[in-house]
Amino acid sequence: MAESFVISALVTNHSGVLTRVSSLFARRGFNIDSLTVGVTEDPRYSRVTVCSTCDEATKEQIVKQFSKLHDVKKIQVMEKSNSVFREMMMVKIAVPRDSIANIMTSVDIFRGKIIDLGVEAITVQLTGEPSKINAFVDFLSQYEILELTRTGLTAIGRGKECLKNRD
Repeated sequence: MAESFVISALVTNHSGVLTRVSSLFARRGFNIDSLTVGVTEDPRYSRVTVCSTCDEATKEQIVKQFSKLHDVKKIQVMEKSNSVFREMMMVKIAVPRDSIANIMTSVDIFRGKIIDLGVEAITVQLTGEPSKINAFVDFLSQYEILELTRTGLTAIGRGKECLKNRD
């Protein structure tokens, strides 16, 4: 049975690493649902967060192949019970004048932020778990969404345990 999972990896921070990571998935026919990359507190390393959906056997294969990549220093499957997941979305909505108050109220309820307000459109930034982002997009379906962009999932473990390279 296919299930969503998240892998976080510490990789060397230089060109070509992202290509090797994405090629690993492509060569084996694995789909990437979300991919985020950013430099860590140590500029020598970046953190790659990959979200994918597959069965348990395929997940194990992905983790094994991922950890064999030369530039991967440490890898961790992010368990839902022991991790914090976040995503950011910006969405531009065409707003009829009689709906501005309703949209502004909904932005507050979802703990979003209005980052641009124009005569004909409003742009909202929202951060949270993917389910929260999806619920807001569902709410907005009654309006005209002009443009929408999402960062993809990022994750960090709870507590003191860290994904760090121990040189």
